[in-house]
Amino acid sequence: MTTTEPIDVPTFGARARRVLLPLVLSFVTVIGTFGSAQGQPDRRQPDWFMVVLLLIGTVSLYWLRTHPVPVLWTTVATTLIYMLREYPWGPVILTFVIAVFTVIRLGHRAAGWAGLISLYVLHVGGRMVLGINQDGVYQVLLVGTCFCVLGFVAELFRAHRDRVMAAARTRKEEELRRAGEERLRIAQELHDVVAHHISLINVQASTALHLVDRQPEQAAPALSAIKDASKEALVELRSIVGILRQTDESAPRQPVAGLDHLDHLVTRTSRAGLEVHRIVHGEPRPLPTGLDRAAFRIIQESLTNVVRHAKATSATVRIQYGEQSLVLQIDDDGQSLTGPPKEGNGIGGMRERATALGGTLTTNRTPSGGLRITATLPL
Repeated sequence: MTTTEPIDVPTFGARARRVLLPLVLSFVTVIGTFGSAQGQPDRRQPDWFMVVLLLIGTVSLYWLRTHPVPVLWTTVATTLIYMLREYPWGPVILTFVIAVFTVIRLGHRAAGWAGLISLYVLHVGGRMVLGINQDGVYQVLLVGTCFCVLGFVAELFRAHRDRVMAAARTRKEEELRRAGEERLRIAQELHDVVAHHISLINVQASTALHLVDRQPEQAAPALSAIKDASKEALVELRSIVGILRQTDESAPRQPVAGLDHLDHLVTRTSRAGLEVHRIVHGEPRPLPTGLDRAAFRIIQESLTNVVRHAKATSATVRIQYGEQSLVLQIDDDGQSLTGPPKEGNGIGGMRERATALGGTLTTNRTPSGGLRITATLPL
């Protein structure tokens, strides 16, 4: 596949470089050709037409980056006319070499090789047609070999350039992929934090409204729970938003939520009227941060779903520390239902967390008809 560089609006420095190359090369080729002509009495002596040919070729290099193929054929034409008129051998070939090298390096391989072959064939054929003194076979083959070497060297540079560009694209795609994964992770964190706290606030607010007229003294605990839940939600949200903003502000920080926060989660959820039992199998031990956070969020989201949807009075959280995996099982005593449970965004997010760690998450019914969520997270 042919690749070309995008044509951008040149900056002042780029325009200066584009002007500098033709100027320097014009000076070198004209002065160098007049100098080399002193030792070639058998060649045509320099004249105004030779200078025009040299300048046309060198000046055309100004457009080499924006119109590489037309510039290449311009240098082919000027170099061919120069050689067939038998002007002195000299730096005239530099213009053609630069044009071919750049054209192939930019990805116009067919045009570059066509220019090389055309100049070689037309030069040899033109000398035959015009009856110019023919070089020996050795000289003809040597010139052809030099042209081939030029083309292959340009190909090597083009291949290197393509590898560099491919590596840059790969790095860019990897950065975009990681950025996308990070956005998804933060979105899931926001969902879990907001859904959990808002659900608790909703339940407590309903309780407070129910009690405020009949038993106003018992509404205080519900209002206190609302205050605590909203405060925790604000702290967590500000922490997450601070990461998104990437500022150095001294925003409130708290340790990354993990299973060591489970007691607090159970207490907070119990205030919402859901009795939560925790059962631990095996010896608890420190877990990797990502695994610890995912386990906590899965339990948190499971309890949030119970509070919001299950119409349950109790839930059981089982944590089993195995040698190879951490198994989480959350059961509730919700409505007695049959058939596979319906899955929403919450369960989908939990499954994504488990899958990202190489684990699994399944949902099914308990013997009493409640919902059972089982997550297996490899250690």
